[in-house]
Amino acid sequence: MSQLLDQAVAAVRKLPDAEQDAIAALILEEIEDDRRWDEVLARFPGKLMALAARAAEQVRAGQTRPIGFDEL
Repeated sequence: MSQLLDQAVAAVRKLPDAEQDAIAALILEEIEDDRRWDEVLARFPGKLMALAARAAEQVRAGQTRPIGFDEL
């Protein structure tokens, strides 16, 4: 286990059980989300790069605008 993860686990152990469960659920959800992204990207190699190139072209062409936090 990395030193940072060891520190995080030690800090989480000091929390009430309900908070520990909430943090554990977030970690497991993040791991599952990463697994799903890896699976999708493996099925469609090059798709992410194509989307990034398209987005960059739209920025260069002035077809985009910044999004403020109030719009999220």
